[in-house]
Amino acid sequence: MRKCCLSAVGSLSVALLVASVSLLVAHVLQSAVDRQVKQGTVLKNGTEAFDLWEDPPPPVYMQFYFFNVVNPLEVVNGESPLVEEIGPYTYREYRPRANVHILDNGTRVSSVNPKTYVFEPEKSVGDPEVDLIRTVNIPAVTAMEWTKSTSLQLPTEFLLMLYQENLFMTHTVHELLWGYKDKLLSALHIFRPEIDSEFGLFNKMNGTDDGEYVVLSGKMNYLNFSKIVEWRGEESLNWWTTESCNMINGTDGSAFHPLISTDETIYVFSSDFCRSLYITFDSFVSVSGIPAYRFVPPEKVFANTSVNPDNAGFCVPAGNCHGSGVLNVSVCKQGVPILLSAPHFYQADEKYVKDIKGMHPRKEDHETFLDINPLTGIVVQAAKRMQINVLVRKLDKFIETGRVRTLVFPVVHVNESVLIDEASAKKLKSVLFEVTVVTSIPFIIMALGIILGICFIVLVCRPPGTKEESSEEERAPLIRTS
Repeated sequence: MRKCCLSAVGSLSVALLVASVSLLVAHVLQSAVDRQVKQGTVLKNGTEAFDLWEDPPPPVYMQFYFFNVVNPLEVVNGESPLVEEIGPYTYREYRPRANVHILDNGTRVSSVNPKTYVFEPEKSVGDPEVDLIRTVNIPAVTAMEWTKSTSLQLPTEFLLMLYQENLFMTHTVHELLWGYKDKLLSALHIFRPEIDSEFGLFNKMNGTDDGEYVVLSGKMNYLNFSKIVEWRGEESLNWWTTESCNMINGTDGSAFHPLISTDETIYVFSSDFCRSLYITFDSFVSVSGIPAYRFVPPEKVFANTSVNPDNAGFCVPAGNCHGSGVLNVSVCKQGVPILLSAPHFYQADEKYVKDIKGMHPRKEDHETFLDINPLTGIVVQAAKRMQINVLVRKLDKFIETGRVRTLVFPVVHVNESVLIDEASAKKLKSVLFEVTVVTSIPFIIMALGIILGICFIVLVCRPPGTKEESSEEERAPLIRTS
């Protein structure tokens, strides 16, 4: 009987250990989980992936920080600008997709993404309809750049003097963001109807979309989930001077394919930047108890051509290149001399920081990042941070520019952020727990095998018990005869 028990325990222990090792080596359960995740990540009516893509539940906030000019007269006379940051002015961003259509037998999906902004007073420093900001007179600077060396130069100078326009202007936050009717632009509109008489940094962008997107559903290949293939009816851009710079790569940054690895280069197309960007792995993080990989754009993305020759295509016109960390987007902003950078010129050439007093670049406050759960590809936290700057320089034919130095002048920086909501976090953690349990089965089996193996060794090494000798009294007969 003892031998049978020993044999059973030993055999079971070996069988469990062999089974656990086989499962681990063959990645059977992990492969099953991966296969299930891939099959579930498709833009198809009725799937959870489609619902999350169509109307993401986590709230998105837009925070605006303006740079108020303290010494405008000194700047016109050639001194360095001094600015003070005022903000945030926070808006809740609503961005459900609309006009969604399934195309090409479920392999593509088209939609538009209208965005609506609602002011959040409790998350803001003041009232945008009351608070005044002194900043660069962008309509005047733009008009001067548009008309210099043209037949409209003299009329523009006359209008500037008539309306007493200066290099700097003062308006409310609301006007600067969402638009106001500008006298100078209204007058120029008579000569050139294509010139909008209203100006605002985000004019006509509240309650509107930036064009139709066509994306891959992920049906044919999970790696192509939500990858953009067309924007505004085109498969590429036409603003830049090289084919690679005009490519539309990646997703819109709101969703990614599942099973992301740390050695991936992830591409994102941003209509705000008028180009595609890429991000690389930075660190492991935990957001609301959810494991995530943090991806950030490397310095090389916005480096000058001496560091990254591939960026030569973003120099428009060809050869007109700025320093690292600054992107001239005037070509896609109707000729307005707008240059984009990270807030406070973070990771830009030091000269941009030194030119403006009041710049304090910090990684924790000014870096763009995305925290992505690697299993599902869900963005659990993100911050897209950019700064809108205006190119200011002395123009001899316009007295309004005085003796101003050539500057990349900061106007406002924006933080568009999202953090997974509590309900979504709870649901995702539940899914991740189930996956952890399933993928841990081989280790549980191995642990049982080890325990049984220990029991087997103990039983084998223990000597068999012996019967104790009985006493003389115990050996005596029960019935005694005399």
